[in-house]
Amino acid sequence: MSPRLRLGLAALPILLLGGALFALPVTGRTLAARAESAGVVPRGDRAAAAAARVRPALERDLAAAGLRWGAPVFIRIFKDESELELWVDDGRRFRLFRTWPICTWSGDLGPKQRQGDGQAPEGFYRVARGQLNPHSQYHLSFNLGYPNAYDRAHGRTGDYLMVHGSCVSIGCYAMGDANIEQIYSLLAAALAKGQSAVPVHVFPFRFGQRAEADWRASPWRDFWSNLREGHDAFERTGRPPRIGVAGRRYVVTQTPTPQPAG
Repeated sequence: MSPRLRLGLAALPILLLGGALFALPVTGRTLAARAESAGVVPRGDRAAAAAARVRPALERDLAAAGLRWGAPVFIRIFKDESELELWVDDGRRFRLFRTWPICTWSGDLGPKQRQGDGQAPEGFYRVARGQLNPHSQYHLSFNLGYPNAYDRAHGRTGDYLMVHGSCVSIGCYAMGDANIEQIYSLLAAALAKGQSAVPVHVFPFRFGQRAEADWRASPWRDFWSNLREGHDAFERTGRPPRIGVAGRRYVVTQTPTPQPAG
């Protein structure tokens, strides 16, 4: 069992509901989702309070970089490096705004396959407004949308796989409360300003910093090669590629960089 998974399990067991104690079984759902489905959620608009705290500094830093609050955003997660990047559209390309450390994730390198395996997912996901949760048991969260069409084509199961606050997780990416306030607020602002969904691309590691020979012996080499197509398409153009699924594979279509007017 991995150290990350042991950390998540140690945090598991009990909720107090109506004076009775209930043990929470280990499944692909996060503790947050279990608690929320049982109706144990805090009241009040935590997201608005968080945005009030972080927006002034974020707006200042965005402006200093020539970017704006509410512009479309794009998220990349690198599992082995435990890093989450947020990129902001400058009208032509997406530019890296900030990188946060991931406090913890569970499982090992490789995709999530079934409910209860404790794995954090890898793949191409999209987050729309309905996937934001301002009442998360883990401060703030957004649902990655696992299983997506690719996952379903491979018979993968599980649900409620989140990026959230705090620093415990089973199958999720836990960012810590201070970091999730910034990430959630930037994502929510982009969606409120008209971005239909935020692409979230989750990779096992940074392909550009890992020799292909180091992972070619992995049982996940074909899957990772498919993910690399999306990774490299973004690296070439600075715009998230269009992602489809056909023949049980991701189909990556490179998005061209707009040419300057005139």
